[in-house]
Amino acid sequence: MILIRPFCVADYLPTLQAMRDFTAVRSPTSPDEIWLVEHPPVFTQGLAGKSEHVLTPGNIPVIKTERGGQVTYHGPGQVVAYSLIDLQRRRLGVRDLVCRLEAAAIATCGRWGVTVVRKPGAPGLYVPAADGTPGAKIASLGLKVSRGSTYHGIALNVAMDLEPFGRINPCGYAGLAVTDLTSQQVAGMAPGIDEVARQFGADLAQHIEQA
Repeated sequence: MILIRPFCVADYLPTLQAMRDFTAVRSPTSPDEIWLVEHPPVFTQGLAGKSEHVLTPGNIPVIKTERGGQVTYHGPGQVVAYSLIDLQRRRLGVRDLVCRLEAAAIATCGRWGVTVVRKPGAPGLYVPAADGTPGAKIASLGLKVSRGSTYHGIALNVAMDLEPFGRINPCGYAGLAVTDLTSQQVAGMAPGIDEVARQFGADLAQHIEQA
């Protein structure tokens, strides 16, 4: 059983500390949780992040975190799904969980008719380019493991102002194109972020709990 917390707007730093606190005190019987959050604008820099990948942040704060990966942007119109999962209890490796998070995002995007693909060696999801290779990025992923459990998670771009991604090298790649579900939709078919968040949470729980 995974507890899915309702989608809400929350500042990044208090959410980060809440994840740390939850992971520090959880017991072997604590339920796994998924937190669905929309953040005000913030750049986050993972353990592998390099300062030169933050180009012109302007008035958007840059926060260093302990998750894996490079620098990314969180902001309005994006669903961030924090995955607080006991890997030991579920007998999962980190790569297993990454694959399940990606599979859930693939399923969610597919429900709105958007095909997304993986890119070998680069966690996250991409919309195929004209030649079928991974093109613009639509979801980013980074995890932290502590005491056999994970926190941080996966962010799905739904209906964003994508301009701030141009202020960084997303995930450490200069010029990487970034997109969202709305940009990939047929006119008049754009999904509502609350609806996407609810579905994304359900798809995540289903994929994480699969045998």
